[in-house]
Amino acid sequence: MKTSRSSLSRCAALPDNFEAFFSFPQNKGGYSGVAVYTDSRTVTPLRAEEGLSGILQPKPPLTSDDRISSSYPCAHEIELMPDEHGSTPSDFAALEAEGRALIVDFGLFVLINVYCPNETSDARLPFKINFHIMLQDRVRKLMNEGREVVVVGDINICATPLDHCDGHLASNTATFYDHPARAWFHRWLSPIGCMSDAVRIFWPGRKGMYTCWNTKISARETNYGTRVDYILVTPGMLPWVKHGDIQPSLKGSDHCPIYIDLYDEITTDTGERLFLRDVLPAGGNREDPPRLAARRWEEYSGKQTLLSTFFGKGNKLRSPSNSPLSPTSDTQLPREHSEVAQPDRTQHTVIIPPPTHPSLSSRESACTSTGQLLVPSLQSNPISSRQIEPTASSAKRKLSDSAAKKVPKKLKGGQSKLSSFFAQPSISLPCNQEFSSGDIADHWDYIDSDYQLALELSASLENPLSQGSLTSATPSASKSKAAWSQLMAPVQPPNCLIHGEPAKEHTVNKPGPNKGKTFFLCSRPVGPGYDKGKNECLREEVDHRYRCNFFKWTCDVRRELKDKSSTS
Repeated sequence: MKTSRSSLSRCAALPDNFEAFFSFPQNKGGYSGVAVYTDSRTVTPLRAEEGLSGILQPKPPLTSDDRISSSYPCAHEIELMPDEHGSTPSDFAALEAEGRALIVDFGLFVLINVYCPNETSDARLPFKINFHIMLQDRVRKLMNEGREVVVVGDINICATPLDHCDGHLASNTATFYDHPARAWFHRWLSPIGCMSDAVRIFWPGRKGMYTCWNTKISARETNYGTRVDYILVTPGMLPWVKHGDIQPSLKGSDHCPIYIDLYDEITTDTGERLFLRDVLPAGGNREDPPRLAARRWEEYSGKQTLLSTFFGKGNKLRSPSNSPLSPTSDTQLPREHSEVAQPDRTQHTVIIPPPTHPSLSSRESACTSTGQLLVPSLQSNPISSRQIEPTASSAKRKLSDSAAKKVPKKLKGGQSKLSSFFAQPSISLPCNQEFSSGDIADHWDYIDSDYQLALELSASLENPLSQGSLTSATPSASKSKAAWSQLMAPVQPPNCLIHGEPAKEHTVNKPGPNKGKTFFLCSRPVGPGYDKGKNECLREEVDHRYRCNFFKWTCDVRRELKDKSSTS
């Protein structure tokens, strides 16, 4: 859930027949976050908490009855990894600030939904490892209290070489568990650890069962991905797990959904039959969900007024119908008072037509001090205005309103219409000078001659052979047009060196000095063993069916084409 509480829509926070629980990052809105939706018709959660360490509390804080467990991880009780400066965290405040965990109690088990950090750099590795250690310790404490646990979400670790697209390569298999995060995950999973991979149990040797792909390099087309999303269960939950699988056909993200099904009933080792509907809290009780539920937020519980309510259509101020100041169809003000209060609705309007000659039009607009188009015609005779029949008054009122609506929108000062750049120019005459009709005609002849010359020049550039007098300008114009066409034309993609196929153009989006620049790569999709370069892939492990390591900047391609055309 890469969103924030303020930008979360109501339909996402309060879906029909579902309870929703969210955890958002405190500082980086939309950077991370997790959510849990439960069908209230089937099950109602008993309790819910945000975070793993218990330090994230709502206001007022959760009581002992609202908490899922009585013990939480402590930073001084577990061994954490120091950062690049050698300092070890003294608390979990930084680890809990990114909204990466939700815990929901379902009675039969405790669900922990996590979005574990990714190792974006070497400096980020201690943060990642410490979050995993905190998760492991929280599960351990819940198991010590006799609870069964189900951990779901993005662990951001490949459990085995089978879960990595390049795990089959000899260079990766030998050193796969040398990474600290993979070594920790390997020790936490069975048979060494207490957690079981509920999906892999049903597909022990299945290859290509990936849940995440790099969409920037179109890795999903060839299933060149990794499996980093898991459903992990404690031993007591294994008898309930009926089936599990991934759903790679459902797209919309760089990850795909995973799921497990539970049996409706099981028989224990002692012969006791247990029904799922009996061991889970019954659904249908929507009156009192856990305090962390979105339905109990202030903005959705009716305790807080939203800013959007002040701008809704239904919030306009309305006068009561029985007020003497709001006339209705049954109660109207006297005719005299009505006309005094609203003189603009009972006045006739006269529309002054604009002058026809363009020079006179510009002169009128420049010299007239009272440029009004709507002039009241009944201003000095109030007696005659009161003698107008009501039907005529209403008809004229409609006419006045329609005329006012047809008045074109005034342009701002200094703003011109786009059509003015393509029309014949008009004359602007100073208002303090007098001109004869002959002077105006001479001025218009001068404007017409310039206008005709501009048209001839434009036509000569489009069709140089049609104007014999302008043939001298034709060669330079044609060369200029050819130069601009060559400059703005798209670059012909070069062929990659291995496959001899046209390369594909890409754009640098990463911040830095090269952002926005374009380059060419091999157009083939990536796949297991594709050529990443000599420093990252052994030559004997390269599979030439996939993308080769061809790379060239677009500017270099353009420069080569220019040099080739100049020499030929």
